[in-house]
Amino acid sequence: MPAQTPVTEQSGRTPAPTGRELAAPGQASHARLLGLGVYRPRRVLTNQELCTWIDSTDEWIRTRSGITERRWAEPDETLAAMSVQAAAAALADAGIAAADVGCVILATVSHLEQTPALAPQIAHQLGAVNAAAFDLSAGCAGFCHGVALGRDMIHGGTARYVLVIGAERLTDLIDKNDRATAFIPGDGAGAVVIGPAERPGIGPVVWGADGSLSGVISQTRDWKSFADDPSGPRPFWQMSGQQVFRWASYEMAPVAQRALQAAGITVDELDAFIPHQANMRIIDTMIRALKLPADVPVARDIAEAGNTSAASIPLAMERMRRDGQAPRGGTALLIGFGAGLSYAAQVVTLP
Repeated sequence: MPAQTPVTEQSGRTPAPTGRELAAPGQASHARLLGLGVYRPRRVLTNQELCTWIDSTDEWIRTRSGITERRWAEPDETLAAMSVQAAAAALADAGIAAADVGCVILATVSHLEQTPALAPQIAHQLGAVNAAAFDLSAGCAGFCHGVALGRDMIHGGTARYVLVIGAERLTDLIDKNDRATAFIPGDGAGAVVIGPAERPGIGPVVWGADGSLSGVISQTRDWKSFADDPSGPRPFWQMSGQQVFRWASYEMAPVAQRALQAAGITVDELDAFIPHQANMRIIDTMIRALKLPADVPVARDIAEAGNTSAASIPLAMERMRRDGQAPRGGTALLIGFGAGLSYAAQVVTLP
């Protein structure tokens, strides 16, 4: 007679097997930004030139956005090419070989191929042959999402070095004759290397999304409808500016404050505030809401770069470092927000 399978007295179910103890990944470590690199396209497009084909003025654009010029990529400045240039500069700044990178994360919304992802191609071109690689789509908050993931990979021991790239060719997504949006975007790429540290260099992330407002930043039509009926205009990026302005101006300051609290930092201890470069008026509203001390430098790269979405924070970080506004080893508050509507914020030690 076969042996009976034991059952538990309470449930009558067969006990689950205990299984074998699994090996843990490498020893957890603190993490910090080790290196920074950027790529800015060659072409500088001023408001005056832009207004030769849209019905607007330099004064109108400056007043509503703070933008005076932006960089638009030339055909040879592809998303991959800009990403590789920025990433190579970040690796050199960190003194890390590409072969030692364990993961490459590309934050972007402007890679126009559904598959394959662009990050594996970038990793291959860099020589990061042993790295996992994937794209991340979180709009203008993408870079901060990537930094949060990289930090957790270092903490968890799944990678020793993580390369996070924010790169965009937003000019591929816009209707260049639309006066409501054509003046906003710019192109470019920025990258950081995240690696182990003796003490914390990246604070806990505060992030989330409000999908009820996802329609305020969107495409004019989806790609399937365009494929079914290509006789009409192709999909373009569109935005409900007033709704985005209200949401970002008044909802993001509390998120930034929570990121400060999570890191155990007060606003007067900051060496720099580097928000997503969406709009100069949004930045000024957040400064007032945070009660940011007047002596804390604030990133304003938008004036010369436009809104570069996932690339805006590393580009702004590089400009502040280059201009001597933000010191290496200084403490900075980052916050990204945009399509989704998604947001993420953290305090970091600057590379």
